[in-house]
Amino acid sequence: MSWQLHVDSGRCIGSGMCAGTAPDLFVLDDDRSHPVSEHIPEGEERALDAADICPMLAITVQDADGKEIGPRA
Repeated sequence: MSWQLHVDSGRCIGSGMCAGTAPDLFVLDDDRSHPVSEHIPEGEERALDAADICPMLAITVQDADGKEIGPRA
């Protein structure tokens, strides 16, 4: 099973906090972040951590059923 990782390019300001938290999951390109891969292993807590610390709440994580699980409230 895998989770889906998404960065809303309209909201992202390129702070780099996600890439600093999980450099193998996120990359900065043209002053915006994007996931290295949209599908990540289930249980990848660093993706949830990155979604939680994003200052613009531009990162979302969905579980295998499509339910949004990050950012955590």
